[in-house]
Amino acid sequence: MKIGILYICTGKYDIFWKDFYLSSESHFFSDDPNCIREYYVFTDSKLLFGEKENQHIHRIYQKNLGWPNNTLKRFHIFLEIKERLLKETDYLFFCNANLLFKQTVGLEILPPAIGNGLVGTLHPGFFNKNNNEFTYERSPHSTAYIAEGEGIYYYAGGFSGGKTKEYIKLCETIKRRIDQDLQQRFIAVWHDESHINRYFLENPPTTLSPSYLYPEGSILPFEEKIMIRDKSKKEYGGHKFLRKKDSWLHRLIKKL
Repeated sequence: MKIGILYICTGKYDIFWKDFYLSSESHFFSDDPNCIREYYVFTDSKLLFGEKENQHIHRIYQKNLGWPNNTLKRFHIFLEIKERLLKETDYLFFCNANLLFKQTVGLEILPPAIGNGLVGTLHPGFFNKNNNEFTYERSPHSTAYIAEGEGIYYYAGGFSGGKTKEYIKLCETIKRRIDQDLQQRFIAVWHDESHINRYFLENPPTTLSPSYLYPEGSILPFEEKIMIRDKSKKEYGGHKFLRKKDSWLHRLIKKL
């Protein structure tokens, strides 16, 4: 079984890669000795930790699109290697750059044979809320629109996946919808997350608890399996630092 891991770390977000990768090697599908992890890393970094030793790390050049396009257009980015993903993987999982596996995450998250083949994760901020509190896109001008009273769950954008063919279909649909919105000069309130909630409303996924997106330092009634590292911490530079595009000097240093 081949698991494709989709990971974006452009600009300063490459600070998260090393620890993510090491935690994935230790815990992601470690319960299946026959599993092969294929890392598709979209980055503008010249070299990734581990790529010289591990032939399954595939560094793919990706320009830093800045905020919000680095998130809004992530499905556009994945589709750049659509045929390769269909050929080389059985399952795909997108992981936010700041995730960290804390214990074994594996066979239990795979979608069942019967179903639409997708996997989504409940947002840790909304697991105990009513749907009138969900921050869905409420404007009918957006293709991500969800009307008041609709929806059972609010899904986070940071960890999702499924069977490769089905996940590629998700990517294609969301890309098309985002492009339609942009043509109308509209961006959904939570970018790609708004669109993934619309898609999951139409195509209910296997639903994972917030154990799989557990914010660092939080106290939740769930076991911590995947931690969301706090980007505001000084060791990562904070949100403004991470979102800031590289200066000419930083770009020059990267080339050296």
